[in-house]
Amino acid sequence: MMMTNHYDSDVLIIGSGIAGATAALLLADAGLAVTVVTRSKDPHESNTYYAQGGIIYRGKNDSTAMLTEDVMRAGAGHCNAEAVTILGDEGPELVKSILIEKLNVAFDQDKSGELSLAREGGHAIPRIVHATDATGKAIQIALIRAVGTHPNIQLLAAHTAIDLLTPSHHSLNRLAVYEPLACIGAYLFDQVSDRVVLCTAKKTLLATGGVGQLFLRTTNPAGARGDGIAMANRAGARIINAEFIQFHPTTFYQSRAPHLLISEAVRGEGARLVHADGTPFMQHYAPEWQDLAPRDIVARSIHEEMIKHDVPNVYLDLCSYIPARRIKSHFPNIRRSCLQYGIDISKDLVPVVPAAHYFCGGIWVDTWGRSTIGHLYAAGETACTGVHGANRLASTSLLEGLVWGSRTARHILKHRENPYLVHASDIPPWCDEGSVTADPGLIAQDMSYIRHIMWNYVGLVRNSQRLKRAIRELRSLEVEIEHFYRVTRVNDSLIGLRNMVRNAIIVTFAAWENNQNTGCHFRE
Repeated sequence: MMMTNHYDSDVLIIGSGIAGATAALLLADAGLAVTVVTRSKDPHESNTYYAQGGIIYRGKNDSTAMLTEDVMRAGAGHCNAEAVTILGDEGPELVKSILIEKLNVAFDQDKSGELSLAREGGHAIPRIVHATDATGKAIQIALIRAVGTHPNIQLLAAHTAIDLLTPSHHSLNRLAVYEPLACIGAYLFDQVSDRVVLCTAKKTLLATGGVGQLFLRTTNPAGARGDGIAMANRAGARIINAEFIQFHPTTFYQSRAPHLLISEAVRGEGARLVHADGTPFMQHYAPEWQDLAPRDIVARSIHEEMIKHDVPNVYLDLCSYIPARRIKSHFPNIRRSCLQYGIDISKDLVPVVPAAHYFCGGIWVDTWGRSTIGHLYAAGETACTGVHGANRLASTSLLEGLVWGSRTARHILKHRENPYLVHASDIPPWCDEGSVTADPGLIAQDMSYIRHIMWNYVGLVRNSQRLKRAIRELRSLEVEIEHFYRVTRVNDSLIGLRNMVRNAIIVTFAAWENNQNTGCHFRE
């Protein structure tokens, strides 16, 4: 497979969620030529699209200091204070100027026509705005509508990024190895034409989402393999806080059903975690917070109850605590999804289990989204600004993506040039040495093996013996997968498998090196 196409733009953005799409719009509005790449055939498909919860706005008598206190408390004191302050200072105004005024996202309103503000776990006051129980979906639809019609944006769907282009690694001029490490674009796999194309750019932004697909159970969509994180790691970027994987306590559990997220907002409305007989149990684990305890405590409590009672799941009881009319009006999408599997949340107990939800770590970036590789930026769940620390506060993720999507765009506009950009002719054409067609059965088996290792050994509760075994098995598996990758013709699944095993090792080593119980990292 030889590379035949070449794209060139001012900015290459890999990922089409809130961080990538926000940056793309701001840069394109300023006149830059922007290429947005997403591995999905549908550019709406992203972690943003599936975010049921809301986004932080500004509560009555609220302040940056009050929000900072809540974020720092949830993050177990491990947050970057400067980044948290930036989130509080800039976030609410960006929600207003970009999401409400520019994109016309229809957030819920109260009877007086004002934005309806909700309170979620860990927040001192109501400050969260929602679009019913599909806030991320409403935001993503509005963003992609604007991105898809912008004359300065080229949107490449069904294109999978393979590796970042760095002159010190890829330039035909071997003296480039003496230059500072810098990024000038990426190799992309076009899933439709089944060929690899070159995309060069003065600046590159990684916004590929999290790593939920490393785990057997996750709320994340299929693309959350950590592609951007693995590519950045191979190129030499610094990755931090990778041990901090937040598990959502409540995802729908039924044989052959997807792990549908059951929003924390249902417990905010009064729902309780119970056993099959309706008996609540969170009062035994968190007497003060009970069912609204921080997510890591709730998730581990459920895990312990499942082991103690030898049951595959626990239940959420909405119908005993919330009026049916309110359930139907506040959680229509959750109800509709569960009804597909025979569960009416306004009448029935809802079977739930914890699942991997959010990656608090990622590519280290400064307050402007710059990584340790020149001209390479990262934003959203792919990046680690330090806002989330050791455990993410509810409804901060969409806001962080919005804020750092904006900040990376602003920084790029002030520093447009890349002195290390080389001509496309100096980059060797992609030559796929593989002669074997990828066997989907082998790829599926290896992916399943990774997910089981991560779930059983590097999941909610970790210990030294489990982590040692995970490291041994993952390192051996990576050797096999790298060989498989070298002799097999590239496709999206193979690229994803290679990235998954690399990210699994990154997460596991981080968990091994941190022997302190902090936030969502818990070692026995």
